[in-house]
Amino acid sequence: MGRPRTNDEAVRERLVACATELLATGPRESVTVRAVAAAAEASTTAVYSLFGGKDGLIGAVRDRAVAGLFQDLATVRPSADPLADLYALAVAYRRWGRGHSHLYTVLFGGVQSFDPSGAVGAADPIRPLLAAIDRALTASVLAGETTSIAVSIWGTLHGLVTLELAGALDAGTAEAAFHSTVHATLRGWTTPEVFRALRRAEPAP
Repeated sequence: MGRPRTNDEAVRERLVACATELLATGPRESVTVRAVAAAAEASTTAVYSLFGGKDGLIGAVRDRAVAGLFQDLATVRPSADPLADLYALAVAYRRWGRGHSHLYTVLFGGVQSFDPSGAVGAADPIRPLLAAIDRALTASVLAGETTSIAVSIWGTLHGLVTLELAGALDAGTAEAAFHSTVHATLRGWTTPEVFRALRRAEPAP
C-alpha cells in the first residue's frame, strides 16, 4: 500500500484537476486563481503557497500532461520491426489523447503549447518517437531526416486525434482514418525498396 496523501498533496491534486478542466473548456483569461480555488474548494492562498501563483499552477498542469504522455509512449518497447514500433507509438499517442482529453487539449490546444523544436529532455514525449525513427533510418527502412519525419508523423497524429476529440469523426470513421492515414504517412517515408515490398504485400482491392 502507498503512503496516505497529506492534506497539501490532496489540495494540490484538486487544484491541478480543476485547473486542467477549466483550461480545457474555456479561454485561458477566464482561469483565475479565484476561479480555480473556488472549483477546488480551496483557498486562494493555497494556490500561491503550493504553486507560487497562476503561472506555476498552469505549469503544473502542463508538466502532468507531458509526464503522462511520455509514460504511455515509453511503454512501447523496441522490436525487430521499426515500422511496427512507430505504428505502436501512434496507437499509444491516440489512446492517451482519448483517455485524457482535457490534458491533451491543454498541452496541444494552444493554451500551454508544446514546443517540438525545443531541447529534448530525458522524459520528453517526442523522445520515443525520435528513437524509433532513428532505428528505422539505421535499418534503411525509412529515408529522410529525423526531425522532418517526426514532425510529419506528429502532425498527422495531432490532426486525427484533434478531429476525433472534437467529435468531427464518428467512431467507425475515426478508427478507419487512423489506421489508413498513419500507415500511409509511414509508408511515404520508407525507402523505395521497402515501399515496393509494402505495396506488393497489400491485398488486392
